[in-house]
Amino acid sequence: MANRAGTLALPNDLVDITALLDAYYDVSPDLNDPGQRVAFGTSGHRGSSLKASFNEKHIAAITQAIVEYRAGQGIEGPLFLAKDTHALSEPSTNTALEVLAANGVQVLVDARHGYTPTPSASHAILKYNAGRAENDPGRADGIIVTPSHNPPSDGGFKYNPPHGGPADTDATGWIANRANELLEAGLSGVKRVPLADALAADSTGQFDFLSSYVDDLPQVLDLDAIRNAGVRIGADPMGGASVDYWGEIGERHHLDLTVVNPTVDPQWAFMTLDWDEKIRMDCSSPFAMASLIQKVSQGANYDIATGNDADADRHGIVTPDGGLMNPNHYLSVAIDYLYRHRTGWRPDTVVGKTLVSSSMIDRVADGLGKKLVEVPVGFKWFVPGLLSGQGAFGGEESAGASFVKRDGGVWTTDKDGILLCLLASEIRAVTGRSPSELYGELTAKYGSPSYARIDAAASREQKAKLGKLSAEDVTATELAGEPITAKLTEAPGNGAKIGGLKVTTENAWFAARPSGTEDVYKIYAESFKGDDHLKQVQAEAKALVDSVIA
Repeated sequence: MANRAGTLALPNDLVDITALLDAYYDVSPDLNDPGQRVAFGTSGHRGSSLKASFNEKHIAAITQAIVEYRAGQGIEGPLFLAKDTHALSEPSTNTALEVLAANGVQVLVDARHGYTPTPSASHAILKYNAGRAENDPGRADGIIVTPSHNPPSDGGFKYNPPHGGPADTDATGWIANRANELLEAGLSGVKRVPLADALAADSTGQFDFLSSYVDDLPQVLDLDAIRNAGVRIGADPMGGASVDYWGEIGERHHLDLTVVNPTVDPQWAFMTLDWDEKIRMDCSSPFAMASLIQKVSQGANYDIATGNDADADRHGIVTPDGGLMNPNHYLSVAIDYLYRHRTGWRPDTVVGKTLVSSSMIDRVADGLGKKLVEVPVGFKWFVPGLLSGQGAFGGEESAGASFVKRDGGVWTTDKDGILLCLLASEIRAVTGRSPSELYGELTAKYGSPSYARIDAAASREQKAKLGKLSAEDVTATELAGEPITAKLTEAPGNGAKIGGLKVTTENAWFAARPSGTEDVYKIYAESFKGDDHLKQVQAEAKALVDSVIA
């Protein structure tokens, strides 16, 4: 049977929303099953009500745990409560509000009764906390109800502390452990009131997330240049939380901007299937973005076309001359452009990237005369730099990035897909060339890398061993015909454990990390010597890793 990736979803691909919502309320998790307990990954707790991994009891317990955590941290300011368009986000938000109100927490919900992108929530937290000391009890924090780009059957729930970005492992570990204790106690420690009472509570207020974010955009982008150049923008919210934002951005800032598809559908029936024939709102995937790519290729009148995932923390950039840009390619262009054009940034700014992002970024940073700071996977590692302004840009290969304002002040400390999409239009306006053209110029200067990620089978025990490797465990001295120049189990930028292994040579590298959800490990690899050399790197990487985790 032919693979249907990139083709429109069929009725049997769609989730049963009624069954999904019924399961949220009716299904109780089996706490003897590790997959049904609360577990925070790099972006909060995720799961599906149909699999008993994301249900009402989970959310009640997690919210109570967050209440207790913030009290222990001396956080007494408002909590910004945001949600995306996934079907499970609405009931989860209601459950959270019932618990927060019962505990007397001041909560601010969207004044428009709409959806809130992750970057808008981060921006709101930071704006409220501006000028407050780190130990000020009046600091705000937030909960964002989203599983990001995950399929329609999934729900997600994440906590952003007063720094506005993803919570670190100390916080999420405490919250998860306490939530599981509450679940084991049958929620006896959870305070809760009916939704009507929560909505009417004096502690529940409203906040205009959209205006706060959209009106401040000129602080971080040159929207005048976009408008004056007449850049024609096609923005596809992909059924996500940015749906109302894009129209307002065009209207308020007088841009030639078309919202390509304003439809919000919890089944995402308008989506094309991803590589594995699942509906996934991944704006970095050519399969999930097939509809927008086709519009551009068939002559849609856009100089820049963009897509965002469900919570708009990721970006997808489509150009008439290059199609959908590889996220690594666009990050390289964005970094090269920004550090050459942001004269208000600190002179000692550094470039931040995750260790599985392209080495093209290393070469661009070197060409700019900027120090590169390479950190483990997870956007939380960029938070300190974005707050101080020294780490003016932080980006990861999965199409997530943010950068500071034009004056060097903090904009968001979470990924901002809207920002990166609009930057593509600024680049087009200021340089007169598309980001894909500019990437071609970078490859002419620095070389053209081949990059790919593959999965390799591994047992739970082997994954655990991979996550605890030391550099001394690797005895190989050569990779794909080149001497090994580094064996890393800690990120060079901050010394943090990477939970895996990275091996580098002069023209290639690979990184191996265990999957948190499947019995596989992931091999990221890149070569500046072509596709054949990349395949050699991948093969030798798998053999090397298998030998040390056997």
